Amino acid sequence: MRHVTSGVRHRARTAHLIAIAAAAAVLGGAREARAQGPDAPLAPLALATTDSVAPALPLDSALFGRSGKLRARLVSAGRHLPLRYLTALFGDSSAHRPGIYALPDSAARPLAFINLLPFAEKRGSRIGSYRMGFWPAERRAPRSDAYANPDGFILVTRENQDTRVSEHFRLRDFLTHDQQDVWPKYLVLREELVDKLELMIDDLNSRGVRVQHMTVMSGFRTPQYNQRGVRRGGRAQDSRHQYGDAADVFVDNDQDGRMDDLNGDRRVDQRDAQILIDAAERIERAHPDLVGGAGRYRANRAHGPFAHIDVRGRRARWGKA
Repeated sequence: MRHVTSGVRHRARTAHLIAIAAAAAVLGGAREARAQGPDAPLAPLALATTDSVAPALPLDSALFGRSGKLRARLVSAGRHLPLRYLTALFGDSSAHRPGIYALPDSAARPLAFINLLPFAEKRGSRIGSYRMGFWPAERRAPRSDAYANPDGFILVTRENQDTRVSEHFRLRDFLTHDQQDVWPKYLVLREELVDKLELMIDDLNSRGVRVQHMTVMSGFRTPQYNQRGVRRGGRAQDSRHQYGDAADVFVDNDQDGRMDDLNGDRRVDQRDAQILIDAAERIERAHPDLVGGAGRYRANRAHGPFAHIDVRGRRARWGKA
């Protein structure tokens, strides 16, 4: 009983600290929150802020996404609200140290803040020994804000690659597939993509399409890796995969490496990929801020059918229905 009581108290204390951090984020007073300590009275937690990351969202949405299943929030100089949470919980110095800052394991819901390595740390085509290539905006003006250079990079090590970014996905799920023996690796990822995938999983399960495991066949691609597949009928020169907001996915509950039979017709083909596209359509109607591209792909010798899903900010569709 003592251990149970202790765990409850620890979770309550963690929730209390998050609440204090939330109040500090809203009021812009992270220093005051740390000075007050865990026994300070709680401020109202309506996060009606001007921050672009989570405008007028309640606490759960601000931290855990619209799905409620995000388990990591990205932090950079331009993401003011997550930055205030980070410094309120882990001190001012955390703002200057890239890395993963996890709340205690006993928290009611696991959550980590990932402070990005700034894009300016990239030197030429590399970060350290990891080959990145060049984003288009490094050489010419981007055609829109959607094609600007990423804010920064998640530093992924052998030790932290299993960090959960959501209930169903980990950092390693989104890594570029080349340079297998090079560590650390660097990842570009947008929380909105992960949130959309989690919402799709919920949507499908609610409709009787069982999804226990969704495989990310291709997540982030460094520009130099993406370039290898640029050709007619292949990868796009300006692929959204380079910006961390696209993933090629399929449902693989038995984890045999292939798409499952989702529509129950005893065949596995692009009609099963269409089930995922339909879910993306429903999520975009419910959450217009998650609008993006969706493409349906048939099987070939290298892989089974899959769906491309992204959050590019405008609707795009390809692949025959």
